[in-house]
Amino acid sequence: MILAALVGVALGLLGGGGSILTVPIFTLVLGTGTREAIVSSLFVVAITSVVSTAFRVRRREVLWRVAAVFAATGLLGGVAGGMVGRFFPEPVLTGLFAAIMIVTAIAMMRRRREPTEPRQTRPITRAIRTVATGLDVGVLTGALGAGGGFLIVPALTFLGLPIAAAVGTSLLVIAMIPGDG
Repeated sequence: MILAALVGVALGLLGGGGSILTVPIFTLVLGTGTREAIVSSLFVVAITSVVSTAFRVRRREVLWRVAAVFAATGLLGGVAGGMVGRFFPEPVLTGLFAAIMIVTAIAMMRRRREPTEPRQTRPITRAIRTVATGLDVGVLTGALGAGGGFLIVPALTFLGLPIAAAVGTSLLVIAMIPGDG
């Protein structure tokens, strides 16, 4: 129960990480197989994301259009990634999952240089970048079966969203597509 509460706090606070915490708890603590742990984590992540999204909506930290585009393209990418992912053995999936976690953590810890002037991009350019990023995250999530949430927040910050909006928008995406948690 304590571990479950910690997962809920992490997901609500960070906008991701539900699966990267829940899957190891199911596999290492409860002794389930990786695939069973991934499926079981969907329920936990879905419920937590819905509740956390409600709080973020009240704080106006959810960008609805970005979430809709990201969720739709992530879903398409997830289907493609799922078709590819089932051909990988479990140890390979586990290794990829761990490697992506490390790379994402390093990318988020790097200091970002603030531009002297806000970068202006055309709406079509922003839309194309959002679609491409959503597809990329979806493919990775579908192939691995989990991990979208911890990829969505860095991806949204890469697209230029402030961290609070990235967290709130990520929670909505995860609530719409629980497999992305």
